[in-house]
Amino acid sequence: QSGFITTQGGNLLCSKIIHLVHNSNVRSQISKVLNECELRMYKSVAFPAIGTGQAKQSPSKVADDMLDAIVEFASRGSVEHLKKIKIVIFQTNMLKDFYEGMKKREGSDLPRRESWMSLLKSFFRRKSQATEKKKVILEKKVDLATFQICGESQENVDAAGSWIEDLILKEQFENTISDELIANFDDSQIDILADLQRRKHVTIQLENKLSPPYIKISGISRDVYFVSVEVQKMVQKIKDTEEERSRAELVYNLVEWRYSASNGKFVAFDKLTNMQLEDAKLAKTQHLTVRINKNKYNVDLNTLQAKDDKGKTILFQRVPKNEGK
Repeated sequence: QSGFITTQGGNLLCSKIIHLVHNSNVRSQISKVLNECELRMYKSVAFPAIGTGQAKQSPSKVADDMLDAIVEFASRGSVEHLKKIKIVIFQTNMLKDFYEGMKKREGSDLPRRESWMSLLKSFFRRKSQATEKKKVILEKKVDLATFQICGESQENVDAAGSWIEDLILKEQFENTISDELIANFDDSQIDILADLQRRKHVTIQLENKLSPPYIKISGISRDVYFVSVEVQKMVQKIKDTEEERSRAELVYNLVEWRYSASNGKFVAFDKLTNMQLEDAKLAKTQHLTVRINKNKYNVDLNTLQAKDDKGKTILFQRVPKNEGK
């Protein structure tokens, strides 16, 4: 009747999981969960982009519905327990929809204390600045080939010219790759494109100001195919990196791994190493190799001790952040 079921966190890094019964009214579902969290005195909650998976709802509509529900909840003066509301977005192409939704609500009347709204705005502002598009021009010098055709008659010369043109056109091919992540290509990726263009004698047109941005590759079919595969690999690498960073951020918000420094204090690992340690623990891996200040350490995840190549031992700590939430 409530539209959701609450279970224990299981193997996930949270104390509770709220399972929603499918409903096209995303705003209503978010409101019910927020009210339940406040009622149960939970301190934090994290939402995925509800409805954008198998339900195939529009990301922009989902963003508006989720943010409307959160703004309405945050505007209430009676909220005492729920302090942190997160929206976890793994699909980078949806960031624009949530960022635009935040911009529309910048003037919303919220309580005086700094809330999730200001933090979420700053997050999307950083994402927007980081992905600011720049104009990129890939220049290609074309070496012209000149054919001189001699024949017994003009008709024969014209026929030979048409035959050569047909051969050239049959070998020509064009492929367009569209992906939002192309907008994130930096100088290193641009250099790779320029090198591919030069080595494979193709023409590469990069347009990153349109939505979605695209790369158009033209040339002989076998070369276009080769370059297209390389471009897809570049896009996939960016996607994998961004998903890994997003997951590392999520894990870091739930648990923090630390190592003992020379001064006796414990220092937090970077977020990627933090995720690797937590993944190893969840997989019940006994040993893992990590780097600390350029030195390799073999970590025993059962004893939370690590040794370097010289036998130096340091201690590790695992500090959950969601206790009591």
